[in-house]
Amino acid sequence: MTTGLLLAVLLVAQGDTAAINRYVQSELERQHIPGLSLAVLTGDRVRLSRGYGFANVELHVPASDSTVYQSGSMGKQFTAALVEMLVDNQRLRLDDSIVRWLPEGVGAWQGITVRHLLTHTSGIAEYTDSTFNYRKDYTEAELVRFAASRPLDFRPGERWSYSNTGYLLLGALIHRVSGRFYGDLLRDSVFGPLGMHDSRVISEADIIPNRAAGYRLEEGVLKNQEWVAPTLNTTADGALYFTVRDLTRWAVALNHRRVPSSAALDTAWTPVRLSDGATYPYGFGWYLLPQRDQQRISHTGSWQGFKTVIARYPQSGLTVIVLANLAEAQVGAIAYGIAGMIDPRLQPPHLVTSPGGTQPPASIPALLRAIVARPDSASITPRFRRFLSADLTDWYRGLTGEGRQWTFAGCDRITVLRFSYLGSPVAYVCHARSARTSGGGTAVSVFYTSDWRAAGVEGYGY
Repeated sequence: MTTGLLLAVLLVAQGDTAAINRYVQSELERQHIPGLSLAVLTGDRVRLSRGYGFANVELHVPASDSTVYQSGSMGKQFTAALVEMLVDNQRLRLDDSIVRWLPEGVGAWQGITVRHLLTHTSGIAEYTDSTFNYRKDYTEAELVRFAASRPLDFRPGERWSYSNTGYLLLGALIHRVSGRFYGDLLRDSVFGPLGMHDSRVISEADIIPNRAAGYRLEEGVLKNQEWVAPTLNTTADGALYFTVRDLTRWAVALNHRRVPSSAALDTAWTPVRLSDGATYPYGFGWYLLPQRDQQRISHTGSWQGFKTVIARYPQSGLTVIVLANLAEAQVGAIAYGIAGMIDPRLQPPHLVTSPGGTQPPASIPALLRAIVARPDSASITPRFRRFLSADLTDWYRGLTGEGRQWTFAGCDRITVLRFSYLGSPVAYVCHARSARTSGGGTAVSVFYTSDWRAAGVEGYGY
């Protein structure tokens, strides 16, 4: 740990959290977030754990570190942990065909493995699209059949495409392998042993002490979250309740590699390898993207008026957890900003004010416009060109559209991380902000090879 980082950590340890508190309060006001709970750890020590704003606006209930929030997709890491525990207990293998447990998919799913589901590389179509009825109480078997009725988006292992369906199916698979509902198994295998007493599967019927209300903004006016059928809040793609206090126990367990096993975590934190040998920076329920020139292991969540994030920084020993009760909240940006306040080397792109040093040959907005207009002639790697999809192209088009103002945010040389994107070793990552005139925007990071070809693009809202 460097002298500068040690000083920052000591300041936080001594109770000097005023800067973080001011930053969080300003973000609540800027983003119109009703309530938020935050935990910051250095190693196993909890440096800050508290709430801001209101857990329930109608009743004026303050948020605290014991406020209960819905997890959204941040809960996927717990489903993945259960699967790996079953693997450790030799109940299944990562490379088993899923039709062994989910025969509804015989034919279409024959080449899909458990590993494909964990890494979003199965090709199974997303169930949460316009054809899905969120007001219907589907049984688990009906959800499996619904997923099996749809054609694959691509051959298993060929691409990476985020899939809630894959984790929904993992919940059904866990049930059929173990004979137990995944939520009950999670309670007995993870939450109970770690002392996470407030963590559980969502229930509208049960009395849940300290439960937050979820909200959304509609034309700038705060509204309650929209209703979905109760069974859709019990699936394994992210239907859990957490407090930041409980998640600090999870963070400490990860530090000590207690749950799941050390070998299982090594696998979970290894980028997925696609069928052509290229890798994508996602493991089992975790994104594996750098923040500036340091490794970040993280995941966000979004569901029913809640936004969540956990971000771990192995090099500096930091963990930042943010839970909020607004659908539009940009909690990732808040967590990354707090990490940068504690360790200045982690200052995220959306907060950079004085970029210096290296610049890419062409500006980032010019590169994105070239990809949209002429992908075959854009200065990108062949694998990135093949990875482009209609959704990605639409995203780039939106970022470079009218009403956007771009600000360059610097470049970092990251060869020391030995980071690759879609099979290409990355030498530089450069950043820019695409801001909306109405406020907020998107921080964009482009990963470049040593000869300045773009190997991939990532971004987050702020």
